Amino acid sequence: MLRTRANLISGLGVMALILGAANVLAESPTVTAVPGPPVLLLSAFDLAPLGYATEEFFIAGTASSYTLAGDPTPDGHWQATAAATAPYVTRIVVVRPTDAHKFNGTVVVEWLNVSAGTDATPDWNAAHREIMRGGYAYIGVSAQKVGVDGGASMGNNPMAKPLKTANPERYGSLIHPGDAFSYDIYSQVGKLLRAPKASGLLGTLVPKRIISVGESQSAVFLTTYVNAVDPLAKAYDGFLIHSRFGPPSRLDGKSMMGSSASLPQPAKLRTDLRVPVLTVITETDLIGGGLPGFYGARQPDYAQLRVWEIPGTSHADVYTFGAGFIDSGSTPLDKLAAAWHPPIKYSARSSLNPSTPGRSITMWWKPHSLISTIGSKRDMPPRALRQCRRRRAPTKRQLWCSMRTATPWAACARRG
Repeated sequence: MLRTRANLISGLGVMALILGAANVLAESPTVTAVPGPPVLLLSAFDLAPLGYATEEFFIAGTASSYTLAGDPTPDGHWQATAAATAPYVTRIVVVRPTDAHKFNGTVVVEWLNVSAGTDATPDWNAAHREIMRGGYAYIGVSAQKVGVDGGASMGNNPMAKPLKTANPERYGSLIHPGDAFSYDIYSQVGKLLRAPKASGLLGTLVPKRIISVGESQSAVFLTTYVNAVDPLAKAYDGFLIHSRFGPPSRLDGKSMMGSSASLPQPAKLRTDLRVPVLTVITETDLIGGGLPGFYGARQPDYAQLRVWEIPGTSHADVYTFGAGFIDSGSTPLDKLAAAWHPPIKYSARSSLNPSTPGRSITMWWKPHSLISTIGSKRDMPPRALRQCRRRRAPTKRQLWCSMRTATPWAACARRG
């Protein structure tokens, strides 16, 4: 994951240098500033002393869904057309330099991840120190319905709350028509940044480059976005697709949680890309887990595409779920080292499957750090790994099955 983060950060810099701004497109939705702190976990430290301001805006407009001419093909050369329309009101969170002279001209726009049932910022978490050190502006977009209203999520984490549940008074007016409209909602945020004075979203800052980023489920959605929507929307100057799997998301808005059979077959990115795309793949993204791995969508680099596959890395790690939130750049090393310590213990009895003593493992984890454990044996302490082998611990496939279906892993094994 360290190498993943280093390449992710350098990738932002490379793309910022080679990308140029596109033309202003389409009519903009309305923008309303919302005073007070947003519901979004960016960090456990104050950004203001580091020269950054955090602001929230509600974006209201009419979004389109899309349909494809035929089924999505493995080559990514899809032809989409606008279909139904629906009104929406969503929110974005802006993190920007307070000193205009420190702004480097690039805005990083993250499709917020909702796999845990709430908006999360994995790419901000991975790259926040470079974002602030380099003078980037950052925007997190609540593009998907789960982040606003709730819905299917991984692990059913009781601590994860959608916006309307977390603060009904603040977010009760939000309207999300469904994920079929998420692609156009995300496009409209990019277009707002191209309007005069960036539609007031960045204070006095004027962007030169707008880069789209997304990790995990968001990367899966960006895969579909690049193949189907970007040729029409032309809202972003480049894409960083971080930790996608093989299949893309669906255009009709059906959830990717649950059976992978509901997803399209693995798909490459189209070879006539409009703008540069950088795809960052960890070892466990390549192999796959709950979803078929990226190996089914591998393709060679070409003029507008670079794919970085990084051996020995996992889909997420303790920096993602802990250390990153306290890493301000001046955090004492002892505190940072303690935050890096894996928060996982093992024994002969599983809290996932208490009915099967002696055949699995007990895990105490911070929310969803299990992903890194089942994603790579490198994340497991050697003694624990030996114990797992002796005690016939569940396989990665069985754990994913148990997490997705709330079924004991042994039952998953019986069902194959």
